[in-house]
Amino acid sequence: MAVQSYRNALVYQDFSFRRGGFSVEDGKFLQVGEELPDAVDLNGALVIPGLIDIHTHGNSGCDFCDGSYESLVTMAQFYARHGITSFAPASATVLEETLRAAYVQAARLHRERPAGCAVLRGIQMEGPFFAESKKGAQNADFLRLPDYEMFLRLQEAAEGLIAIADVAPELPGGLDYVEKVSRHCRVSLAHTAADYDTARAAYAAGASHLTHLYNAMPSLLHRAPGVIGAACEKPGVTVELIADGLHSHPAAARLAYAAFGPARLCLISDSLSCCGCENGVYYLGGQQVFLDGNLARLADGTIAGSANHLFGILQNAVAMGFALADAVRMATWNPATVLGVQDQVGAIAPGLTADFLVCSPALELEQVYLAGAALEA
Repeated sequence: MAVQSYRNALVYQDFSFRRGGFSVEDGKFLQVGEELPDAVDLNGALVIPGLIDIHTHGNSGCDFCDGSYESLVTMAQFYARHGITSFAPASATVLEETLRAAYVQAARLHRERPAGCAVLRGIQMEGPFFAESKKGAQNADFLRLPDYEMFLRLQEAAEGLIAIADVAPELPGGLDYVEKVSRHCRVSLAHTAADYDTARAAYAAGASHLTHLYNAMPSLLHRAPGVIGAACEKPGVTVELIADGLHSHPAAARLAYAAFGPARLCLISDSLSCCGCENGVYYLGGQQVFLDGNLARLADGTIAGSANHLFGILQNAVAMGFALADAVRMATWNPATVLGVQDQVGAIAPGLTADFLVCSPALELEQVYLAGAALEA
């Protein structure tokens, strides 16, 4: 493939924007920073890496737990159109057989990588090892105690794609599960009632992530700092944040930004099958979800997840007061590091896959490039 060069852009490099250009060859970034006279003029546009969503259940009426390859393709096409060029679908608390079916299809999509689709680069195993008191929108009928052998069976079905395994560490066998599973992938505390000491023990045992900060966990209190306080004190722990203004107040999002800093936060969508759809009834792991405007709830009123995609979350974070360069990092490099694919994607740097977005100065998406090729509208 011939070298394609671009110039006159604000290119996101080394966690900041620099005016310059870049070139692409064979689907990878070749040179970054130089401007060539015969390059395509981007007229001062922002150029950022393709976004990476490490926690998304679906969109377009499709749920990951459907276990349908066609649904996964539909989801991946939607992600790509909205600037999410890589993703790790999140499962839910369902039967092991249902998880297995979904993971088998995920492995197939990872292998086949159809054109016009975001690349599936991992799986987040959200459930079923959760505390009933903090189940949120997870189905209580299928909750169970941590089971390392079950994880191994599912990891085999997923062909090693489980990159994040969620658990409530206070459950019987929870700390042993953390210690064993952390040898295989990143372990995240989630849907947990754990106190500060138990959370510290889990991080000492190998956990290194916190799923959707503030949601489905004890609040941060000055005499009971809980999971949030324990995560904040552990420098290697990365934290997910749904910056939609609904799952947490904008001030709480800004507090997380101040406490954890731009290197540890990962913006996520936690999008459901209703993302991109009209108001109506949708599903999450077999449970009905009711979408009204931007809010998706279970029948009992529990917030079930987000109706926004990650590019929308990125825009929201900036509107909340996050520095643009930091917010981009939280939606690109940090998630790539969590998935362990930072040697492939997540930055505009020589040798990495040329997934990038051309945006207006107001952060409006103008064009998506997948492996150097413009995505057709």
